[in-house]
Amino acid sequence: MNYIRLGNTGLKVSAICLGCMTYGKPTERWPWALNEEQSRPFLQKALELGINFFDTADVYSNGASEEVLGRAVRDFASRDDVVIATKVRGAMGPGPNDKGLSRKHIMRSIDASLKRLGTDYVDLYQIHRWDNETPIEETLEALHDIVRAGKARYIGASSMYAWQFAKALYTADLHGWTRFVSMQPHYNLVYREEEREMLPFCQDQGIGVIPWSPLARGLLTGKRTKGGGETERARTDNFSKHLYAREDDFAISALVDEVAREKGVSSAQVALAWLLSKPVVTAPIVGASKPGHLKDAVGALSLTLSEDETKRLEAPYQPHPVLGFS
Repeated sequence: MNYIRLGNTGLKVSAICLGCMTYGKPTERWPWALNEEQSRPFLQKALELGINFFDTADVYSNGASEEVLGRAVRDFASRDDVVIATKVRGAMGPGPNDKGLSRKHIMRSIDASLKRLGTDYVDLYQIHRWDNETPIEETLEALHDIVRAGKARYIGASSMYAWQFAKALYTADLHGWTRFVSMQPHYNLVYREEEREMLPFCQDQGIGVIPWSPLARGLLTGKRTKGGGETERARTDNFSKHLYAREDDFAISALVDEVAREKGVSSAQVALAWLLSKPVVTAPIVGASKPGHLKDAVGALSLTLSEDETKRLEAPYQPHPVLGFS
């Protein structure tokens, strides 16, 4: 396993981050989620493979993902040896203050997340998206106070416009508050809009980049077709159909399969190797629900694509509308 500094920080994270949205319990929103008994072997195997970076969120399975991850860390690892990242913003109840990035919701949410995770602190506390209804000053000061209180070591952000992220960093610097050290962008071979502004900005500012959906929610594994696919998630995940439904998306997926066959590796390894070849990328957030998924992810670390292969994979790309910011 390779370990890389997260942005300009001294924090070392594995070059693969295990995304824990799959783990917790099936819900109406996530009917494909695995229960705790099914989830634990994946978390244990990840640790055995040297993965020390785990990403979850309070909204995943209504908090159950954090609970499952927390118990697995206690049973299979030392807390100091792992990097736990979680997120805040999504609705955790029916009330008007049960969502968003207000000071009230953030302060309540960090305590609830720590309780579910069974830990005194998280290594990386991230805002799940931008909140248009809350001044960024209010959000940043609350996050700064959480860091000062020792409840989080670092703070990060997820999909937003580059101007919003620039405003957040400038505002933090202006007030002497804790700065975001990481960005979770939507980035993969079939969605590359972040290459225009966000990724160059992150590189300039020394921000760690941990892309979500590096395999386009299964499209780049060769397991998804225009009609859905063979898995429960492919059939029921409407968000995937919103993100990836264009002819050129499937053309790129077919090219990934073609290159994979030529190299004698899996499609997932090719898609991840392409992403890992980008100097700005710290660690893609990879989900795992089948035994081979973790093996593919770690195997991608030693796979190198030629310049010609990279050009072939990138050639069919066409501009997309902004997707994944909400």
